[in-house]
Amino acid sequence: MMRPLLQIFILILLMVPGMLGAKDFVVVIDPGHGGRDAGAVGLRANEKSVNLSVGLRLKSLIEKGMPDAKVKMTRESDRFIPLQGRADFANSNKADVFISIHANSLDKKSPSYSRVHGASVYTLGLDRSDTNLSVAMRENAVMKLEDDYTTVYEGFDPSSTESYIAFEMMQHKNMDQSIALAEAVQNQLVRTAGRKNNGVRQAPFWVLVRTSMPAILVELDFISNPQMERYLSSDEGADKLASAIYKGLERYRSGNKTPVAPPRKQETRTAEPQAPAESPTARTELAKAGEIVYKIQFMTSPSVLKANHPNFKGLKNVEYYKDGKLVKYTVGAYGSMAEASKELPSVRKKFADAFIIKTRDGVRIP
Repeated sequence: MMRPLLQIFILILLMVPGMLGAKDFVVVIDPGHGGRDAGAVGLRANEKSVNLSVGLRLKSLIEKGMPDAKVKMTRESDRFIPLQGRADFANSNKADVFISIHANSLDKKSPSYSRVHGASVYTLGLDRSDTNLSVAMRENAVMKLEDDYTTVYEGFDPSSTESYIAFEMMQHKNMDQSIALAEAVQNQLVRTAGRKNNGVRQAPFWVLVRTSMPAILVELDFISNPQMERYLSSDEGADKLASAIYKGLERYRSGNKTPVAPPRKQETRTAEPQAPAESPTARTELAKAGEIVYKIQFMTSPSVLKANHPNFKGLKNVEYYKDGKLVKYTVGAYGSMAEASKELPSVRKKFADAFIIKTRDGVRIP
């Protein structure tokens, strides 16, 4: 009796697709705005239409190029979706990645309103610089179009700086993966879509706060710039932008192992004698061969500065590496982006432009 039963069981398994295979790779695409929320507007086009056009093209590319992927969209037509509803949709579908698509703009009073251009990709982070915060405030302001938004969003006021202070205490468990995805997509927005590189940034967007998977928000370019508006609203532009995001997603899935260009030969040295690590997260001496180490880069100089130089403003355990003709200085060594991010605010009190880099075997990597 056992043999026929076993044969029937195996036959049933083979007839049910996916039962013996891996889980689908679920991608949630979120075309920002929609319906009564037009988003940013240009001379003729509006953001909600640009976002949907690129999002639908991206869906098609993923379905054709990634057989194991399942694509879900927060909207496939011109309809209004609450911010919390977008995050809930991604969470309920157990998404592996969340990609929110937007077009940027400036206040009309800005002298750069019609000239600014470039793409950037955001992750949830602790950076509350004026520029990044203003973008987050503009995108989050859509919640005010919802009925009784103060109840749904637990008293959060998207236009109040104080409301964002709480975000500094949040640690995103998917921070490392989100940044890896953001870097891969940003790189392709420059290479494939020809956008000016405005970099990977961090900001407290609500849809990034409330999603429970690696998540990014893409600002394709500035719709306030007439030239960029024409590109964003054209079929050619939408095709290239969707292709760029798709290629970035491909790179992310493959581990983002291939650098954009061969890294310059760099050597890491200690700018002053190493003292015993004060933080349990510091890993300067503990890194194994091939292990990724995160460091905080805070300044550059044309030549190597002496140990305990006053320009270091009292920072301890400073290291440097040479990149072409420049000497670049770092502090700390951490096993994850989250650990480095905890220390970044204290370094920025002395060096406002400090940022986090990734290294492997003493060499900076993308």
